[in-house]
Amino acid sequence: MIQYKKVAFHTFGCKLNFSETSTISRLFEDAGMAKVGLDAHPDIFVVNTCSVTENADKRCKQLVRRVKRSNPNCYVVIVGCFAQLKPKEIGQMEGVDMVLGANEKFNIIEHIEKAEPKLDDPTYISFDHIKKANEFIPSYSVGDRTRSFLKIQDGCDYHCSFCTIPLARGKSRNASVQETVNEAKKIAKTSVKEVVLTGVNIGDFGQGKGEDFFDLIKELDKINGIDRYRISSIEPNLLSNDIIHFCLNEAKKFAPHFHIPLQSGNNEILKAMRRKYNKELYAERVDYIKSLRPDTCIGVDVIVGFPGETDDHFMDTVDFLKQLDVSYLHVFTYSERANTNAKKMKDAVPHSKRKERSQILHLLSERKKRAFYEYNKNSERNVLFENDENNGVMYGFTENYVKIKTPFNPSLSNTIKRVNLSQIDRDGIYKSEIESISEQLEI
Repeated sequence: MIQYKKVAFHTFGCKLNFSETSTISRLFEDAGMAKVGLDAHPDIFVVNTCSVTENADKRCKQLVRRVKRSNPNCYVVIVGCFAQLKPKEIGQMEGVDMVLGANEKFNIIEHIEKAEPKLDDPTYISFDHIKKANEFIPSYSVGDRTRSFLKIQDGCDYHCSFCTIPLARGKSRNASVQETVNEAKKIAKTSVKEVVLTGVNIGDFGQGKGEDFFDLIKELDKINGIDRYRISSIEPNLLSNDIIHFCLNEAKKFAPHFHIPLQSGNNEILKAMRRKYNKELYAERVDYIKSLRPDTCIGVDVIVGFPGETDDHFMDTVDFLKQLDVSYLHVFTYSERANTNAKKMKDAVPHSKRKERSQILHLLSERKKRAFYEYNKNSERNVLFENDENNGVMYGFTENYVKIKTPFNPSLSNTIKRVNLSQIDRDGIYKSEIESISEQLEI
């Protein structure tokens, strides 16, 4: 790759994708290339794609067109879920030079070297059937954000009727507890203060190894050099009382913050979605968490407009969420995905109805979040401040995921400070005056 000097990256989608992009970027740096931004006119541009929604596909296409307009000689490589699901379709997209599937993306250097003598040829495409994706490739992000995303698991065996992820990432797999701990120790040697555990279905950790997720978090909690951990998302049927109790009452470093997918508050719809729990089990998990630590932040994923979801089904979800002591919602509008069972179902919900239901839940989420923030008022929390400046202010998050903003001060970046939560601004964010923090910094 003598002619290539600079490489840039863009990541769509989840924390798992960010961890993998960071790992792929280190492969290029090890090969002697400089990682740059798009404005530096890179020689290679790598796009790590998502395909959870139709909108993610469209954004990928728009990005490639924009990059080629400003930098026509840039060599564009597409990897990720969209690349595995629709490699030939992407290969026909104007501006794309290479497409790599799930098995191939971590060998990206070898593929570029192989393609280099034939750059005038049609798009280079390399992918294998997802059933052959048996290897687990450890990944973690460093340098891109204040926190690090540590990939502990990949793939999924659940096959929910709306989801393409098993088709894009294959079966559930992971490294051993010890191998995962070794990856975390690499992060501990950096300046990272917080690690987010990520994967497709992380509660399923331990496939075929006689270990489980509970074993892992107990070992991670012992590592020196990492201040705190967050669990990115965990299925309610895999979030055991032992895990909850450990994180909230025993662990030294695990944040009081759970993100637990619900998807629907109606059992009939949950069954049609092929979810592995009912709403009663979900409520039990939330109640147990709050009984141990009422200040715990609980996030919820919800899908609106699933095929067959009637007004009554939707109102069941609304009423169920109203009574749950949760902190915020991630609302997803159902979109038809190829090769899923849900796409074949009858009684599709009109798009206008999907949009209306999404708006209702977004408003409910705002009320839930405001109530949670008010609950935390006048408490003292540990805040990890981000690096970025945004119109003269900077942001941070408490251990229980309350967002804080304060006037920008570079000496606060990537530090954890004790802050009193006393004032919420009109945007619903806690304000922390720089003077009170400066006293702690002794400046």
